[in-house]
Amino acid sequence: MKKLKTYLALAVALPLVALAAPASAETLKNIVLVHGAWVDGSGWKPVYEILTKEGFNVTMVQEPETSFADDVAAAKRVLDMQEGPTLLVGHSYGGSIITEAGVHPNVSALVYVAAHAPDVGEDEGTLGKKTPSVLAKTEGAIKKTPDGYTYLNPVEFPKLFAPDMPHEQAVFESRSQVLAAAEVFTTPLTAAAWKTKPSWAIVAGNDQIINPDLERWYYERAKSHTIEIKGASHSVYESHPKEVAEVIIEAARKAETEAKSAKK
Repeated sequence: MKKLKTYLALAVALPLVALAAPASAETLKNIVLVHGAWVDGSGWKPVYEILTKEGFNVTMVQEPETSFADDVAAAKRVLDMQEGPTLLVGHSYGGSIITEAGVHPNVSALVYVAAHAPDVGEDEGTLGKKTPSVLAKTEGAIKKTPDGYTYLNPVEFPKLFAPDMPHEQAVFESRSQVLAAAEVFTTPLTAAAWKTKPSWAIVAGNDQIINPDLERWYYERAKSHTIEIKGASHSVYESHPKEVAEVIIEAARKAETEAKSAKK
């Protein structure tokens, strides 16, 4: 009788233990992609197609670029929708967003794609001035509307943002920009997820929007697993989708393996 009671107790306890297992120990199938300033989530389509063929559940954040707080909230809203561990990926200004939003409990790891990665109290605008890019040195390249929204001069867009993309596509993107509130670049961060979560990173070797040296500095500080794609522009996620997807897949698989090992 005592043995029967013991078996029954175990039968009840085991499902409860399984339910209590942390999300980080589950299979990592969710990937959330965050775009940068002046563009939208559609640029992720080539990477999205590769990742979904590999069986991942991929979602793009369409942040409004109206304020840093609004953009972080948009990312967190999508993260709330994910069931289980999630890999959070950011391009350009999206790197600041994932650094702030990445403390979300669903996030297992981060991937920076030619992206900013500030620390708490820092903002990408100030850091960019310390290590200026070609964009920063190009007079009149950034335009501002009377109500404080910025955009990249459409004439300059193809050669600064996307010189290694088909010209027609770059021109189209220059004419379909999402105007970004100037304050998104100067709002100090209040969290730095790369301090507590593993990260991977891609340096775009010919990036003219963010100085590649600044990218290298960010990722060395964050102790990110980093690769550099020589000759790639700021639009590396569109011009080199295979290489970018490979890094994301590696990050997802290694983050899952590390989480399971930590559980043991």
